[in-house]
Amino acid sequence: MGPSDGKGAVDTVEAAPAKINLALHVTGQREDGYHLLDMLVTFTEAGDVVRIRGAAEDSFSISGRFASELLQSDASNNLVLKARDLLRGHVQKSGLTPAPVAIHLEKNLPVASGIGGGSADAAAALRGLIRHWQLEIDDNALVDMALMLGADVPMCLASQPLIAQGIGEEITLLPQFPQLSLVLVNSLKGVSTPHIFRLLEDKQNAPLPAPPEDQGQSWLSMMDALRNDLQPPAVKLLPEIGDMLSMLHSARADVARMSGSGATCFGIFSDWEKAEAAAASLREQKPGWYVQETRTIAGRAS
Repeated sequence: MGPSDGKGAVDTVEAAPAKINLALHVTGQREDGYHLLDMLVTFTEAGDVVRIRGAAEDSFSISGRFASELLQSDASNNLVLKARDLLRGHVQKSGLTPAPVAIHLEKNLPVASGIGGGSADAAAALRGLIRHWQLEIDDNALVDMALMLGADVPMCLASQPLIAQGIGEEITLLPQFPQLSLVLVNSLKGVSTPHIFRLLEDKQNAPLPAPPEDQGQSWLSMMDALRNDLQPPAVKLLPEIGDMLSMLHSARADVARMSGSGATCFGIFSDWEKAEAAAASLREQKPGWYVQETRTIAGRAS
């Protein structure tokens, strides 16, 4: 079960990659109000970091560029701690008591920015604690716990290219999907997800096309035909989203789109050097914005 005396000195480090919705199609709405989605999702090398260490008692700390927003809120509501408590409670049902842990979150991603920060942190906490406590958890039980933490958490557990359907729980991995060079941009102004959905005029849109046999380059050639149905209402709420998209296009992005419910936008570039140059230019133009060049995590063939 890992160290139980609180003297463990080795950190368990788990990456929490940013989640990028390359496409998000709203295909319907359930009776309970949840929207049905078809999403093409990938994850990036940029992200938060969760560090876990054995301790005499549980503790939680936060650092990083975007730590201040979380430090001003009630830490007990943080998804990392909810993940810890949920996993510990699951293990305790079998008669075992996982040892106390000191968890540190390095918050590098903007908060509430449409790139899965909190969900990615929760998924990283689950993965890291399973390794730290040396647990064996049934896959179905783990997915159930993840879904209890949020609709995005199961896909963040996978942290590789995938299609997510339903409310996000129906996942199909894309093992042949290639690595992409991206630039992420966020003006650091928030936008209300519920408000965006209220402004969405059509909630019965066409789903994603069927995955091509070549799930890599074929998807990329189809990227212009895909869309984010939440982007138009988000631009109405926050015109800076339109500005970010225009700037990415001007920087020669092959595709520029909003991720998730915003307000982060991404540009796909044909190679890493172009992504680096675009990020440098955008950073010079908007020094107060979040601008990050990054690569995505390629699919893992079985």
